[in-house]
Parts: sequence; structure tokens; C-alpha cells
Amino acid sequence: MKEAASKQQVESILKDYHWMMNSIKILRDSMKDAGEGLTAQYGDQAGMPKAQGTTSDPVYREAVRRGKRFGVINKYEAKISTIQDRMHLIKDDRELEVLHWLLEGKSYRWIALHMGLSHSHIRRIRDCIVDQLSDTNVPNVPNGDTCTEVKSAC
Repeated sequence: MKEAASKQQVESILKDYHWMMNSIKILRDSMKDAGEGLTAQYGDQAGMPKAQGTTSDPVYREAVRRGKRFGVINKYEAKISTIQDRMHLIKDDRELEVLHWLLEGKSYRWIALHMGLSHSHIRRIRDCIVDQLSDTNVPNVPNGDTCTEVKSAC
């Protein structure tokens, strides 16, 4: 995810950034108590027939489940780092403010009320942010600043 990000990917990550951060926090906290309360079966239960095709060892199954959850954490972290690694590209104070509130999970209307702008203007600023955060190294495309129109409309 770090090597290239299209506009659609950046838009999706911006939209999901807040809940992914919260999920990472919760998942990390839940993974701290690895395998507590799990024991293998002993005595008469140990000699009983087991289901075919799967293991009946609860510790192994818990390890597999936790391995999958660590994979989810890594996927979310990769997406989040796409935005975090490119935040330095945003130079305008107004765009930085909008980006901050978007990453906090606020709606366009909330941001608009907070900043004294219309929600459609916030959407245009968000489009400029997405343009700057996505890869712009496309051949045969002029390297002009498309966000100057939005800034001049302020």
C-alpha cells in the first residue's frame, strides 16, 4: 500500500481512518492476554474421539485465531501509514485543519460549522487533499496546481 495509492484508495482510507485507528487500539488490547483460560483436555476426555479434519486443541485454535487478528492489525496499519507518511505534502493551514477533522471522523457538515464554511466547500477542500495525497506522477498530465481555484474561492 505504501508504494502507490490512487485517489479512490486515499478517499477510502480517509473515510475509514478513524474507525481503523480505534480498531487497532482495541485489537492490541485484546491480544495482550494470549491464551489465558485455555487448557488441553486430560483424563477421560483426552481419550474420546475427536472431530475429523480439525484439531481439538483449544490452544492451537486460539493461536490460529489470534494470527488472523494480527493480520487484520497489520492491514489496517499499512493503510493508515499511507496517509501518515504523506501528511507532510499538505501545506495549506485550511487543508491541514480539514484533514485533521476528517481523520478524527467528523462529518463535512460538522467541519463546515466548526470552520464557518459550507459543507460543499469542505468537500472541495477534501478533494484537493486527496489530490495531494495520491500519486500525481502520471505521464502526459500537466503539473499545475488544481487547488488554487478552491483557495481563491475562500
